[in-house]
Amino acid sequence: MTVNDAIDRYAYYLVAERRLSTHTVQAYGRDCAEFARVLEARSVASIEAVGASELVALLAAMRDRGLSARSRARVLSAVRGLFRYLMREGVVDLDPTADLRRPRQEKKLPTTLSRENVSALLDVGGQDDCLVSRDVTMIELVYATGLRVSEVVGLTMSQINLEAGFLTVVGKGRKERAVPIGSYSQRSLTQYLEHVRPMILAKPGATGTTRLSQDVFVTRRGRHMTRQSFWQRLKKITLRADVRQRLSPHTLRHAFATHLVEGGADLRAIQMMLGHSDISTTEVYTHVARDRLREVHKKFHPRP
Repeated sequence: MTVNDAIDRYAYYLVAERRLSTHTVQAYGRDCAEFARVLEARSVASIEAVGASELVALLAAMRDRGLSARSRARVLSAVRGLFRYLMREGVVDLDPTADLRRPRQEKKLPTTLSRENVSALLDVGGQDDCLVSRDVTMIELVYATGLRVSEVVGLTMSQINLEAGFLTVVGKGRKERAVPIGSYSQRSLTQYLEHVRPMILAKPGATGTTRLSQDVFVTRRGRHMTRQSFWQRLKKITLRADVRQRLSPHTLRHAFATHLVEGGADLRAIQMMLGHSDISTTEVYTHVARDRLREVHKKFHPRP
């Protein structure tokens, strides 16, 4: 079987059987394409002919291009998944990735926001601009729930239970979880749904069809927000709030988790709200909290 045919079959399996999201499948496809380019350069056309030397060449090529250990590990993970699938299907007899070590990664702590900067973002006035009001509501919701950006822009009306104060979210791996909203975000979301959203959908650019949209967060054309558009809107709110820090929607998610840890929240509860499959992913926030405590001690203790 050719390398490209093997990758195509793997992609179909991820969609049809694993039911992964389009975004995730595309990411796997890009990583496997990186692998295919290295094999082509080595004149390896058949997937059965791939051995450990080709994988070493793949890692070396990525290192020479300046890719980080994290990026190299991600590509290796995609290729490992490809060969596990091919072995189950009987296409190959051996997994050449079995004895290959994962590139060692530097432990990078997530970027977060101070409580003061979060408050500055949420205090941006939006009474005169319904789109700004929408943006601040999204920021409030991400900070209150720790949702991923793809989860918040993909929210539909049926996922919200304002009376109970919960959202139902379908996250990575199509796993469903319930996340509490919190009273502040609950009030903000109620205000948005009752007053701001109808104003946006009533604008001239929104067609009759889009006015019936079930998307929670909509654009002036009546369509649902995209990850990219939310990122751009967040940058504008950051400038308006005079927050002098580069941030992304994921930074708000980090702030949510970090501030919960600092407040003494149970790590397992945070793991469930974030939708992490492994507790070790959540544990990184304990390191962030410790660093913050160390800074406070150094700054305010009379004998630091």
